Amino acid sequence: MYSHLSTLLQKSASEHKHLCPRQVLGARMGLTGLAALGLKAPVTTKTAFIIIESDGCFADGIRVATGATVGHRTLRVEDLGKIAATFTDLKTGTSLRLAPRLDIRTRALIYAPGEKRRYFAQLKGYQAMPEEELFSFQGVELVISSTQIISHQNARTHCSNCGEEVINEREVVVEGKVMCQTCAYGGYYQFKFT
Repeated sequence: MYSHLSTLLQKSASEHKHLCPRQVLGARMGLTGLAALGLKAPVTTKTAFIIIESDGCFADGIRVATGATVGHRTLRVEDLGKIAATFTDLKTGTSLRLAPRLDIRTRALIYAPGEKRRYFAQLKGYQAMPEEELFSFQGVELVISSTQIISHQNARTHCSNCGEEVINEREVVVEGKVMCQTCAYGGYYQFKFT
């Protein structure tokens, strides 16, 4: 893929229509997470899996740095509203979670001397800060195994309640009935009857 941060940021900015500090954090985190596990971009379903904890600009930075995508099932969004990501080496099963250190907004000012506007100081500072000052690193264990998360491309069944197809082994069994998670537990929508 791309080896330079500047090249990655140009690509992210062109696709996103601008460059912002969260894209820089995403690209830096993507490069750092892969390097910490000894992995290279682009990731594949045989090499790595990444879970990000927020969508938006941050996600675009992660994607350009790692090559991970939702479509290729190498990237998953668990929207917890956090700028953080867990990188899993699929060969070893090792998982490492990275998150920005709490003081990075303030510390970015040190790496952008003369820039009085906080936004632009963060934009420049995040590009220059050493990884160990920018991120915290924590070894973690996935609650659901990576093989279950990735699943099988052709796994499919139907919900006994709504009849819709359920793919990637996301069905649940409730009282002996195969159901989609929405019918079993509720979902992000409810049917509107008129």
